[in-house]
Amino acid sequence: MELSSIVDRLDEELRTADYADLDASANGLQVGPEEAEIERVAFAVDGVRETFEAAIEADADLLVVHHGLSWGGFDRVTGRTYDRIAPLIEHDLALYVSHLPLDGHQDLGNAAGVADLLGLEDRIPFGELGPEYIGQRGTAAEPYDPEGLRERLETNLETGDQTVQHLAFGPDEIEDVAIVTGSGTDWLDEAVAADADALVTGEGKGKAYHEAQEAGIHVFLAGHYATETFGVRALQDRLEERGLETTFLDVPTGL
Repeated sequence: MELSSIVDRLDEELRTADYADLDASANGLQVGPEEAEIERVAFAVDGVRETFEAAIEADADLLVVHHGLSWGGFDRVTGRTYDRIAPLIEHDLALYVSHLPLDGHQDLGNAAGVADLLGLEDRIPFGELGPEYIGQRGTAAEPYDPEGLRERLETNLETGDQTVQHLAFGPDEIEDVAIVTGSGTDWLDEAVAADADALVTGEGKGKAYHEAQEAGIHVFLAGHYATETFGVRALQDRLEERGLETTFLDVPTGL
């Protein structure tokens, strides 16, 4: 399949252009020629030298990641930046990136994947960012006790043997759950305003402890990497359906 065809389909499905003014990431095709024939696609959370080398070892023509190379552009391609990019150029490996568009997609996104894991119903977009959303909110089919929700996350996510941290300041039963994956505690006030019982995210900031305590809400910190494998895995399934050979490169950070 032509690279341009894959890029056009992903850009359209993920509404990449709608996030252009919201995201520091240069979403879409970050590295690669406009035209190339793609037979094998690798998927990973992070676009880093370790995943580039693993994709090359897997004989991939294209690597699709959530976290890419460019966050506002490069001043110089030297040093560590050069060392990271060089394998892509040397081995004709194209790189496609979807950051916030893949967080916000209500079917394929990372938050949608966490909501699937928790069995949430009556879902609506959550995590407002300008005119878009980067998360999801829903109601548990049966209320969770706080420890039960923490254990479900810890048992089912790729946490790298790390524990799921829990700021246990909410009610004894959890029904309404808000999700923003990655670093999402900036949306804690939105979760409180929505009367959510809990906010599930990846990592937190120091101020989140007291904010959650004062607001009376649970916060679950399940790991940035662990909460963001869902989107690229969903894209993997889509491209497999279109007849491409695929592989997922699992490189957990434990963070």
